[in-house]
Amino acid sequence: MGAGEFVSVRSQRELLRATEPNDYADDALPDLDLDANELALVYRTRGMSADDALERARRVVSAAQASGTGAPRAGELAPTDTHDVVGGAWSAALSSFLFFASGAIIPVLPWIFGLSGLAAVVVALVLVGLALCITGAAVGLLSGASPWKRAARQLAIGFGAAAVTYGLGRLFGVGVA
Repeated sequence: MGAGEFVSVRSQRELLRATEPNDYADDALPDLDLDANELALVYRTRGMSADDALERARRVVSAAQASGTGAPRAGELAPTDTHDVVGGAWSAALSSFLFFASGAIIPVLPWIFGLSGLAAVVVALVLVGLALCITGAAVGLLSGASPWKRAARQLAIGFGAAAVTYGLGRLFGVGVA
């Protein structure tokens, strides 16, 4: 569970960092031909309602044209407090429960479908490995990072946690009867 929480928080931070405004393209902004409709789309992607986005965009473009300063800078595009980044406690608890439960069923699937012994263990490891790689790659794609590196990280952490759990079980003589 600790490894899952580590990956969860780490992935959330990477996704949030990927959506934060940055200034890497600020030098090109004055040369762009932005109109209010295009700027309103930018505001809407950052969480503003359609009407508020269009109204703000018209004000910004009008002010830029009147002052002769050109297009707005990246930090001027939308206020940073227009959305709830953290979310609610109940929705986080419910989604955590549902995602952990759906993830916990994956290694049990071979036994549910009648496999046993080494074959079931191998199939379970393959299924879990695929699930770990897919979720890691998805976080990589959504955060703008390498999906391969995120998939490998997810796989290493997931299988590492499983190995530690297995080792502790062996150390304390825990087994399935």
